[in-house]
Amino acid sequence: MKTEFLDFILIFLRGLFMGTADIIPGVSGGTIAFITGIYERLVHGIGKINFSFVKPLFKGDFSEFKTKLLEEIDFQLFIPLFSGIAVAMLLLSKVMGFLLEYFTAYTFAFFLGLILASSYILYSQLVKVSPKIIIVLIIGFILAFIFVGLNPIATNHTLPIIFFSGMVAICAMILPGISGAFILVLLGQYKYMLNALNTLNLVEIITFCSGALIGLLGFSKLLDYLLKHYREFTLASLIGVMLGTLKVPYDEIVANIDLSNFVSIILCLILIIIGFLIIFVMEKKFNYIDNN
Repeated sequence: MKTEFLDFILIFLRGLFMGTADIIPGVSGGTIAFITGIYERLVHGIGKINFSFVKPLFKGDFSEFKTKLLEEIDFQLFIPLFSGIAVAMLLLSKVMGFLLEYFTAYTFAFFLGLILASSYILYSQLVKVSPKIIIVLIIGFILAFIFVGLNPIATNHTLPIIFFSGMVAICAMILPGISGAFILVLLGQYKYMLNALNTLNLVEIITFCSGALIGLLGFSKLLDYLLKHYREFTLASLIGVMLGTLKVPYDEIVANIDLSNFVSIILCLILIIIGFLIIFVMEKKFNYIDNN
C-alpha cells in the first residue's frame, strides 16, 4: 500500500512538471515525460486504447466491461498524471501570463536553458550515432527552425477553431521538443485559452479538451509505432526539432532585453544555466528513484 501511494505521488509530480511545461511556449510536456522516465509508458498506454470495453457495455455485460476497461486503460498512470497536469495548468495560467508580460526576456532565458538540457538528455538516449542519424537530426532542425519562424496565423475564437486547436496542440504536447503552447501561439489561441483557464470558461475549456482527446488518441498510436520500430531515428528527429525551436526563446530574449545592459545579459545567462541544471538534476533524480 505504501509503495502504491509513493508511485501515485511520483506520477502526480511528473504530471505537475508536464502541466507546467505544457503551458510554457517553447517547452514540451513530452520532454518532461521523457526525462522523468514515463514517456514510453504514457504513449503506449494511450496508444492501446481501442474502446473494446464499450461493446460489452451495450450488451449489458458489466462484468466483462469492467474487466476489459481495467485491461485496456492504465488508470494507475492516467489518474495521477492527468490530475497533476490539470492542477499545474490551473494554478500557473495566471503566473505565466504575468511573467511573459512583465519579465519576457528573463522568462524565455530560463526556457532556453530547459530546452537545451532536454535536447542533451534526448541525445544521451541514442544508442549509436551514425551518419543517417545525423542527417535525420539536421532535417528535424531545419524544419523546426523554419516552422517556428512563421508569423502567428490570424484565426478567430469560434468553438470549431478551438476544437481544432486542441487537436493540433496535443499532438505537439506529447512530442518531446515540440511545444503545444507554441502551436497555440502560432494559431493565435494561446492568450485566449490562458484567459479561458483564468476565468474558468467551461464551454471553451471542454471544447478544447475534447479536441485534445481526439488528437491524442489518434496521434499516440502513430508515435507508439515509431518508437517501437524506428526509435533511434525518431529520437534523432526530435533532438533536431528541439534545437530548431531554440529560435523562439532566443528571438524573444533579443527583442526584449537591452543588449547594452551588462547586468541584464548576465542575469539571462544565469537563468539559462539554472534552467539547464533543473532539467539535468531532475533527470538524474527520477532515474535514481526508478532504479531503486
